[in-house]
Amino acid sequence: MVHVIETNQLTKSFGGLTAVDKLDITVESGEIFGFLGPNGAGKTTTINMLCTILKPTGGSAKVNGFDIVREAMQVRRSIGIVFQDPSIDDRLTGRENLYMHANLYGVPTSQQKDRIDKILKLVELEDRADDLMRTYSGGMRRRLELGRGLIHYPKVLFLDEPTVGLDPQTRDHIWTYIKELKEAHDITVVLTTHYMDEADRLSDRIGIIDHGKLVALDSPQKLKDTLEGDVITIKAAKIDELTALLSEKLGLTQSRIVDGTLEITVRGGQSLMPKVMEAATHSNFLVDSIQLREPNLEDVFLHYTGKNIRADGGKELHGFAAIQRRKIR
Repeated sequence: MVHVIETNQLTKSFGGLTAVDKLDITVESGEIFGFLGPNGAGKTTTINMLCTILKPTGGSAKVNGFDIVREAMQVRRSIGIVFQDPSIDDRLTGRENLYMHANLYGVPTSQQKDRIDKILKLVELEDRADDLMRTYSGGMRRRLELGRGLIHYPKVLFLDEPTVGLDPQTRDHIWTYIKELKEAHDITVVLTTHYMDEADRLSDRIGIIDHGKLVALDSPQKLKDTLEGDVITIKAAKIDELTALLSEKLGLTQSRIVDGTLEITVRGGQSLMPKVMEAATHSNFLVDSIQLREPNLEDVFLHYTGKNIRADGGKELHGFAAIQRRKIR
């Protein structure tokens, strides 16, 4: 496979803080690579170095075969970027925004109209192309930004939280567009997101970074398979006390509390569920519901970082898992 992105001991320090610590990753041509990490883990710093916004303090990296320091201009010409924050001029129409971007990237004048028409059709904005951006919904703006990032036919498209703040239906549409854009233009996509279902659905491989270091890298399914267990979910009153009880009585320490629901990762979950109910009942805990499910990507993230990931930022764990994480540090 051809490596479109390759880093070698890539490092970035800010004074005494090492934000990215000797990072080694490769991204293959044509894949969607999900890049996950808690807030402050170093993923945004890494992306900024790969996009030549920041210079590394150590190591090296190549994007599309170009060194990010010595050949920064060639790197910029071969990438597209969709930032988390809106970056489109709302005083222009959708079509005018695309023309402006095409000119900035040196798209030949003779090709601009044809490319823009194709992009507008691809993101289904043909009928709104000549309306001012200020009249667009959030989802429409995001679709235009995705299209704008492809106007110069980049080899690599960086997407920083492409669906943050959008409703589930619009997010689903954006997912479809991302895959269609990738196939239509044979590009490699690097995606950062706080939505685990988004990373799971879109990514061919996922890299998890924590404290500036890569802690896991594989396909979503293989990452989930590494947990080798089941997840018991419990809804009950006095959930913190129940968590402590199950840790003491049954040794169920791999737990977290998410939105008032206790989630415990165990092996042999089917046989443990009756014991959980027996321990809870014996100690007069009222259990509203108990279920068994397979591990998901959120569980993987928790396993490797000790944190939950949320759209509003990674939150520290409650209870035993948080204590254990602090001990490890």
